[in-house]
Amino acid sequence: MTISDTPYIDAPLAQPTLSNPPKLGAHLIADGVDIAVEAPHATNVWACFVDPDNNHAEHRVALRRGLYGVWAGHIAGITAGTFYGFRVDGRWDPAAGHVYNPAKLLLDPYARAVGRTPIIDPRLYGYVMDDDHTAHLDQRDPRDSVEVAGLGVIIADEPTACAHPYTPWDETVIYEAHVVGLTKTLPGVPEELRGTYAGLGHPATITHLKSLGISAIELLPIHAKLSEPFLIHKGLENYWGYNTLSFFAPEPSYASAAARAAGAQGVIDEVKNMVAALHAAGIEVLLDVVYNHSCEGGIDGVTVSWRGLGSTHYYRHDSANPGALKDTTGCGNSFDFRRTSVIRMTLDSLRYWVEVIGVDGFRFDLAVTLGREGDNFNPNHPLYSAMATDPVLSTVKLINEPWDVGYGGWRTGQFPVPTADWNDRFRDTLRSFWLSEPAAIVHGGHGSDLRDLATRMAGSADLFGHGRLPGGRGVHASVNFVTAHDGFSLNDLTAYSHKHNDANLEDNRDGSNNNLSWNHGVEGSASEAIMTMRRKSARNLMACLILAAGTPMLTAGDEILKTQHGNNNAYCQNSPLSWLDWELGEHEENMLATTSFLLQLRREHAVFRPTQFFTGSPREGDALRDMEWLDASGNQMQDYTWFDPQARLVQMLRSGRGISRDALVIINGQAQAQQVTLPWGRGTDFELMWASQWERPRDHTEHIAPGGHLTLAPFSVAVLLGEILENN
Repeated sequence: MTISDTPYIDAPLAQPTLSNPPKLGAHLIADGVDIAVEAPHATNVWACFVDPDNNHAEHRVALRRGLYGVWAGHIAGITAGTFYGFRVDGRWDPAAGHVYNPAKLLLDPYARAVGRTPIIDPRLYGYVMDDDHTAHLDQRDPRDSVEVAGLGVIIADEPTACAHPYTPWDETVIYEAHVVGLTKTLPGVPEELRGTYAGLGHPATITHLKSLGISAIELLPIHAKLSEPFLIHKGLENYWGYNTLSFFAPEPSYASAAARAAGAQGVIDEVKNMVAALHAAGIEVLLDVVYNHSCEGGIDGVTVSWRGLGSTHYYRHDSANPGALKDTTGCGNSFDFRRTSVIRMTLDSLRYWVEVIGVDGFRFDLAVTLGREGDNFNPNHPLYSAMATDPVLSTVKLINEPWDVGYGGWRTGQFPVPTADWNDRFRDTLRSFWLSEPAAIVHGGHGSDLRDLATRMAGSADLFGHGRLPGGRGVHASVNFVTAHDGFSLNDLTAYSHKHNDANLEDNRDGSNNNLSWNHGVEGSASEAIMTMRRKSARNLMACLILAAGTPMLTAGDEILKTQHGNNNAYCQNSPLSWLDWELGEHEENMLATTSFLLQLRREHAVFRPTQFFTGSPREGDALRDMEWLDASGNQMQDYTWFDPQARLVQMLRSGRGISRDALVIINGQAQAQQVTLPWGRGTDFELMWASQWERPRDHTEHIAPGGHLTLAPFSVAVLLGEILENN
């Protein structure tokens, strides 16, 4: 079918829009809809209202060009639930980056809902794509895409009346999860709600989150997505969702069947209800968002939205070769954040999700791309200045993934206030200290000294303590993590030294080779003796993550020893490989109890939740230094000891300043058991609360006097609390 024989009804030129300046997107007004889209280099733009149930009958209305390349109009008679898109005509000159094609129906970048996800088909490409996938990039394809294109849905914006928990940063514990994977097999969630927004908001899910002790759930992308063609051809899909189709519409496939049957508004209502249920339990909802690139891919990718509206207006192009895209994301394209339209779209989307859906913050995927001005990264980029001063966005949590794959792409610690960063230095240091270095030690090698470990446990002041403001960005700017969706699970870090990604059908080439993991002697299944060592290693990592200064982020399933059988890049696995397995055995129950206990310690004792960087000196009114580093004898660490790779035992004494009990965390990174002498502290007993050599937290505690002894197992952690003096 070509555009000339598509069934459609021509309509008169749209009347001027009612709002001035026009609001981008489609908005129900009076007797119809105000509609506006930005396409500055186009010669004609049509709003197209489609009935997919009536041979894709199409009502086309030519929009009027206004200031700054915004095409707008008011179309009477359009009601909620109508499917729509745009057609755009203009110059066809691929060498110059212009690939306008009116035969392609385009999704509105501001569509609030997706009524149909695009169907991968040769007609979805702006250029001629043969059925055998041969591309002719210089030839404009005349075939109409209406039968396979993505369709937006007209709906009414209804701001949600929600009460944000506004959890303080020092009380924040983040839990990264996937809507589907978290609840797909969760007992207590009705079968029809498993793997859905409603399932995530179900009391059974919330009970687990609350009993675990997290305060915020960070969801892998729930923006509408489109899987890459190469995955679809293999029978796979982009499960994680880092291939955005719309920055305003929620992914419809995550809604329950009942919500989908109710239409676009039903899907949105289910998302809102999920957020409201989590809020009622005091849990914040953070969204992982992907504003750095879109699902349209490289120059040989599909044309579903922005490319057809104006590729050079939205995407970065090579100034020396305008037909080529500049890609700092590894996904084929990158949005150009020098463009006001791109910044406005991002800000409008963020505000929509806060004001209309009710979420509490965002994690920005490949955030360096968002701060690039051309090839350079600007830590004071206008986008970040806008978010910091926006009356809506400045009140929610903003977290950066502080890298991309472009030049100078590693920027951990270099983003501005009030944002926080995923701290990959913390991840790598903890993995090295507890896994890759012990692997070397038991084979006759050696590990590193204690300097980097101590810096990470103290809040990474080297990364976040500098800047024009006193105290820099602060201790909570460090989002500490050991695992994330990308990479090995906590269990697999201890069970595999190599990735096993064969299920991804890429010949095991995908995924990182730098895992800093240790299989403890054998890959995968192992003897009980090795499994015992692995579980202790997992507890070491979990304890240091939870008790370090900064904001801890756990990955869903690590608390129950989730395995992906060595797959460290399960982005395309919507299967039991990625879903949490809730059939828990003794060891999984023990790990869940351990994680909950450690989070309870953090929650109940402010000493584990410092709000400022440590100084190494007493604070006002306190006789104890805010933090001291002590050796095995309970004495202050000598300077030279910090440089000794053989000295891998340290005692970290934190002052509770009379507000909280003091804390003593003892770390033994040596292959031998070690007896330590407890420090004097305040001259009162220490209470042994937990040790990683225990499979499960104990019901009783042990009191040890200052100068008393405690023996730590090889490669283990112990946590003690001091007594509060009566005069405090």
